[in-house]
Amino acid sequence: MQARDRNARFADKVVVVTGAAQGIGRGVALAVAAEGASVVLVDRAELVHEVAGEIAAGGGKVVAVTADLETYAGASEMAQAALDAWGRIDVLVNNVGGTIWAKPYQHYEEDQIEAEIRRSLFPTLWCCRAVLPGMVERRHGVIVNVSSIATRSIHRVPYAAAKGGVNALTASLAFEHAAEGIRVNAVATGGTEAPPRRIPRNAAPQSAQEASWYQAIVDQTVASSLMRRYGTIDEQVGAILFLASDEASYLTGTVMPVGGGDQG
Repeated sequence: MQARDRNARFADKVVVVTGAAQGIGRGVALAVAAEGASVVLVDRAELVHEVAGEIAAGGGKVVAVTADLETYAGASEMAQAALDAWGRIDVLVNNVGGTIWAKPYQHYEEDQIEAEIRRSLFPTLWCCRAVLPGMVERRHGVIVNVSSIATRSIHRVPYAAAKGGVNALTASLAFEHAAEGIRVNAVATGGTEAPPRRIPRNAAPQSAQEASWYQAIVDQTVASSLMRRYGTIDEQVGAILFLASDEASYLTGTVMPVGGGDQG
């Protein structure tokens, strides 16, 4: 058997990465491009074009799309852009999401609860729906959803509920489409060190009480990790790329916690 080139696991693959402008999404985009993928980067922030420029400057194949993936129209636009550029989608990495507010549940307002669910569940729902017809037709495809170990945590109940939905979606789609050659897995990310977001999820200044609630999340996250630390973006990217690659060909319906031993 010919040995696999681990530096080119995504050669001849078309990979869509959502939430690609910053953080883990940016890391995934740069990594799959370095391993030979034709990449479609999607974000609603114009910063995504800067990431595309980095990839293009290194000789990578890339298309950037600005779209609001909290809507089905935005997800459809993403899928069509990939089809227009390369005629298919081999891998979808659903990375959009993130806590907007951090506080005990009884302090959330109605519109805040709805906003958290729209941010951290609906982009994954819509993007899976947008890419599945083509994957079913080709009887081939890989979806990696970015979930979170925060499904068991404090001060972010709506976000936890949204990511619990991502886990359920992952399992159900895997059941539904395994016979059609489509694998669906998730990475449940733990606390991750990242540069300050250039476009924050919540631009409002924190009160002293809000800062205290957020610090409680940090403390709980570190205490729950057997390694007693936050992870790095590269550590999350490595797990996502593994599940997206052919090395994980016998894995589907799996939610892999990457939180230093915290199972979520």
